[in-house]
Amino acid sequence: MKKININVHVALLGIVLGVLITMLVNKVTDSEKKFDGDYNRWRKLNLILQEVQKNYVDTIDMEGMTDAAVVAALSELDPHSVYLPPVELTESETELAGNFEGIGITFNVPNDTAIVLSPVPGGPSEKAGLVQGDRIVRVNDIDIAGVKMPQDSMIRLMKGPSGTKVKITVCRDGEIIPFDIVRDKIPMHSVDAAFMIDDTTGYIKLSKFTRSTYKEFRDASARLLEQGMTRLIFDLRNNTGGYFDQAWLLANEFLEKGDGVVYMEGLHRPRQDYDADGRGKLKDIELSVLIDEGSASSSEIFAGAIQDNDRGVIIGRRSFGKGLVQEPINFTDGSGLRLTVARFHTPSGRCIQKPYDKDYAYDIIERYAHGEMTSADSMKVDTTSVYYTSKGRRVYGGGGIIPDIFVAMDTTRASSFFIKAGKKATQLRFASAMFDRYKSTLAPINDFDELETYLDDIGLESLFLDYAERTDGIKPGPGEWEQSKDYMMPQIKGLVGRYSKVGEEAFYRFYLPIDDALQAALKNSGVVE
Repeated sequence: MKKININVHVALLGIVLGVLITMLVNKVTDSEKKFDGDYNRWRKLNLILQEVQKNYVDTIDMEGMTDAAVVAALSELDPHSVYLPPVELTESETELAGNFEGIGITFNVPNDTAIVLSPVPGGPSEKAGLVQGDRIVRVNDIDIAGVKMPQDSMIRLMKGPSGTKVKITVCRDGEIIPFDIVRDKIPMHSVDAAFMIDDTTGYIKLSKFTRSTYKEFRDASARLLEQGMTRLIFDLRNNTGGYFDQAWLLANEFLEKGDGVVYMEGLHRPRQDYDADGRGKLKDIELSVLIDEGSASSSEIFAGAIQDNDRGVIIGRRSFGKGLVQEPINFTDGSGLRLTVARFHTPSGRCIQKPYDKDYAYDIIERYAHGEMTSADSMKVDTTSVYYTSKGRRVYGGGGIIPDIFVAMDTTRASSFFIKAGKKATQLRFASAMFDRYKSTLAPINDFDELETYLDDIGLESLFLDYAERTDGIKPGPGEWEQSKDYMMPQIKGLVGRYSKVGEEAFYRFYLPIDDALQAALKNSGVVE
């Protein structure tokens, strides 16, 4: 069966290379049809394409077959060597660039309708007059409300080159209002939240490593230093990575001159080491780094550097294990490859990349199944792959970064009511309903303490339970609200609080008391003994 799969991939790849090399060949001689068995010379691929072109029963969609051939060929390599058609390549590069061209809003879709959470300050939407709570019903002449349009499709309709116009029609207080908006460059932020937890402890949540990450982090940490920060909890959970140089720059902020950050090495790439230059401004700050199974790539480079240099404490669960170096190779038609050329290793020598075998795509599911999310003893540790930190502590290879302090996923709060509400997105839709009801008093609030008092005063708990039963037909069974209340109410407050001027920070602040990993960090000094 394996031979059949290989032949399919080889035949498809032949189409790709043949298009580039042999389209001008009009005739194939008998001698040219002979294959000498040397696959390294790619000759068989050309011969296959020539035969397909000459003999296939129907007209060939060369563009479609080319893309399919590349995808099939690369599937024989590692899971992260990928071909990106022009549209996907553009989207991939835009996401990491730290800006995009569009109308400048953040929104969610709780009820099959895009609701503006906030216009980007100074952006095209704010200048045109869009406000928080507007429901977008139409983009140009295309209805997007109530038609079950995927959110990424909505985004594509709103995005576009700077200087182009788009008509955004919204429903505001029952009135339909059209806006002509001129698209422009919109900054994308990677620091989701940055604030002081107490008089000395700062918290920064980083969602990805974009081109603007270091600048954002530097600005955020400077503000926290001015407020008295002597220790930092740096949250990299569910951060899937991004630009490598940004990870080096962030690690460099904490490390001494000459400390290793990472090195990369591959068959065609000699070892290249990246060390700290000693110019960082946070070398004296106590550091705790939060990671989980969603932390990958650049997140793991940062965490591995901090751990191997005994610079801080890593807290949470084993990271994803993505440590391959992708080199971009772009083509003139707008498509491109992201080809793996080397592997990342932590300063002690650990390879960050986990093994990629037949179960690679299901690794996270396997972690759940084997109990790794709830028990440190169930964690996969390759005890035969031993490395040592700068202070001589043992650390293990096998893929991913294993935390110094394990924090289990809490599954005890998931009552039947909680699960039903989650399936129906009750909390999200409730937050939208609360904004509609209280926006005149909720939206202007820009102080967290004031926001917390306000939400308590309006009786948010009873309002939510009433909404869940009246709108979604669900209510807690005996003991279920007591089981889930302490977990759900901070989440609900955070979702409602996002509609105030406190913004995204509200969610993280409300969530702090029930965040087990963060509480573990607060109990730990961040200093490795």
